[in-house]
Amino acid sequence: MAARISNFEPQGVIPAALLPFFDDLSIDEASYRAHLRDLAGVAGVTAITTNAHASEVASCAPEEQARVLAITMDEIGDHMPVVNGIYADGTLQAVGLAKQAAAGGASALLVFPPQVLGRGTQARPECIADHVRAVAAATDLPLILFQYPMASGLTYPLATLLELADEIPTVRAIKDWCNDPALAERHIVALQGLRRPVHVLSTHSAWLFASLVTGADGLLSGSGSVIAELQSRLFQAVRQGDMADAQALNARIRPTAEVFYAEPFFDMHNRMKEALVLLGKLPRAVVRPPLKKLGSAEIARIAEALVAAGLLEWASLAAE
Repeated sequence: MAARISNFEPQGVIPAALLPFFDDLSIDEASYRAHLRDLAGVAGVTAITTNAHASEVASCAPEEQARVLAITMDEIGDHMPVVNGIYADGTLQAVGLAKQAAAGGASALLVFPPQVLGRGTQARPECIADHVRAVAAATDLPLILFQYPMASGLTYPLATLLELADEIPTVRAIKDWCNDPALAERHIVALQGLRRPVHVLSTHSAWLFASLVTGADGLLSGSGSVIAELQSRLFQAVRQGDMADAQALNARIRPTAEVFYAEPFFDMHNRMKEALVLLGKLPRAVVRPPLKKLGSAEIARIAEALVAAGLLEWASLAAE
């Protein structure tokens, strides 16, 4: 099966969808469909990502990932490009997931670096590069390479990114989480300046405004599962050079960024689920182990952030 929407250029505002669960930890398909419709209906959204960090992909078996993609394609695939995550420690497993996603109609793949390569040391560049080469050989879908922070050990050296971009025509973008403003700017200058430009999608959601001002081609963000409209408006304001509007939007986004990306960092998507419950967009905030439900004090801080962002009124909370 070919991509449902072909020739997709990965740029613009791309939320990463959450994956709702029932109390027994099975997938709540009806709530997931409603979540997808909500995101796809936001003006300025150019694609939706699934089977990624935000959808707890590490806790989903390959057959569940196939089902999640099938639901996504059935619900929004006829009118919205779908980016499917390729998350696997083994390259053979990643190739299988890539073929599965291509057969399922995805429009692009978000390629995660194998986590096993970064355990306590910096990954050998040729290892993460060969992982990408294998995925690229398995499908002709556009690839978005997930650039991790240096501390993770899973960072592509800029020279490796440039080598892959020159060698593999389907490398069309990076999801930049290098967490270094100076390096992020170098990525933008170097990759956008290639004879076949590679898009830089910011996932620096804790400092999104600053990362967009340096010239990113868009953003791919889990917090887009909650604030896609604010992110879309911010991206457009920056693109249009309306810094006053951009700063005002950033002031609204800041409270959510501060609460979503607080320590411990791994609870970010847990917090986003709680936010959607508070906003009446999810019936429950169930996460799969090893994640655990947040305590009442932290949920209260999330509510305060949503109020500060103008997304929730105290009256709504009092009514609950």
